[in-house]
Amino acid sequence: MERDWNLFLAPYEQAVSELKIKLRGIRKQYREQSEHVPIEFVTGRVKPVESILAKAQLRHIPLDRLEEEMSDIAGLRIMCQFVEDIHQVVQILKNRRDIKVIQERDYISNNKASGYRSYHLVIEYPVELVGGEKIILAEIQIRTLAMNFWATIEHSLNYKYKGEFPQEMGERLQRAAEAAYLLDEEMSKIREEIQEAQKLFSHGRGSERDNYFQKNSGDQS
Repeated sequence: MERDWNLFLAPYEQAVSELKIKLRGIRKQYREQSEHVPIEFVTGRVKPVESILAKAQLRHIPLDRLEEEMSDIAGLRIMCQFVEDIHQVVQILKNRRDIKVIQERDYISNNKASGYRSYHLVIEYPVELVGGEKIILAEIQIRTLAMNFWATIEHSLNYKYKGEFPQEMGERLQRAAEAAYLLDEEMSKIREEIQEAQKLFSHGRGSERDNYFQKNSGDQS
């Protein structure tokens, strides 16, 4: 019997939508409390069917074991300004009652040979369906903007070269990864000054908006 992929993927799509809303809600709460926001922005996706099938073939995962053995059908990515924010976000997620972290992969302290850096969490997340609760696996990647820039470029090149980079290209990517790492290190050293400047800038924009509305809220003659 042929699998109904729309039916199979529906809980994953629901999970991604719900988690994006919840993570953006966390971001909003920090902003409303005038605290530094550890989450810059959030993206999410459900893996396309062709990608699921290709990975299942590569990893020798039986199609009737996808729910148990493929943890990234639902995927979210959280972008942070600073490396320190990543560890804060990890702790925020671990403290939530609606998320159970079942696996961690720290590719920041232990970056891959390619230069890839990111923090991965595999979670169990409950989705409420018409037929009852369903626990699904999802992967959350947490990284800085610099890490994400490098990873996005590397992913595109990896697709082009099918994982077999020419030596010169591989060396250039490693140097670029090191440059991204140094950028994150330098930003961390001046993190407090950056956050203070951002807070002043944010308050200044708020004052500008208030002045604008006060100026333009009177009766027009």
